[in-house]
Amino acid sequence: MTKKECILVLGAHSDDFVIGAGGTIAKYAQEGKKIVSVVFSYGEKSHPWLKENVVQKFRAKEAFAASELLNCKTVFFDLKEGHFYEEYKEKGLEKDLLKIIKKEKPNKIFTHSNEDPHPDHKAIYKIVLELYDKANYKPELYTYSVWNPISLKTKFPALYVDIRKTFSTKLQALRTFKSQQIHISYPVALLFFRAIKNGIKTRSLFGEKFYRIK
Repeated sequence: MTKKECILVLGAHSDDFVIGAGGTIAKYAQEGKKIVSVVFSYGEKSHPWLKENVVQKFRAKEAFAASELLNCKTVFFDLKEGHFYEEYKEKGLEKDLLKIIKKEKPNKIFTHSNEDPHPDHKAIYKIVLELYDKANYKPELYTYSVWNPISLKTKFPALYVDIRKTFSTKLQALRTFKSQQIHISYPVALLFFRAIKNGIKTRSLFGEKFYRIK
């Protein structure tokens, strides 16, 4: 029996994998690929007036609902916002992630761009590059955008994915994050602008763009 092609998506917070690559995840899943999303933090700081376990519960529930819509599996780690790299080292998560890579043997890995201004996103970029260097298995490595409105990575080849059939699924998945009011707080205009601009490259209505850095 032929092993399913696997795609690994690594994101800092519970909604990043949807914002950055939701349409592509849904498209690849429709094509029969296995998608594994790794979320590094529950993001308790989003609701500091609530107990951490309460926030963790509803943020995880939202992410799992989005994952179900996109047809992917999601794994959570419990890093504290603003301290990702230090906690990653302290908790020895490198070993766990290398095990995931060894087990799944992903054909492609997607993660944050180092052009993203969010410090947690930059930390994940750094972590993923270190993982890539230490892993025996070397898949294609791509970056996606969340809070960087434009990207200047002109020296890297771009991958454009036609998501005209899955863009609505991406929007539906984003709406599951009710605690983040993502459909209000994340610039919807930016989401549509990117999708339309990238769709031109695929001769389609909507597209997603990634840079291959390895």
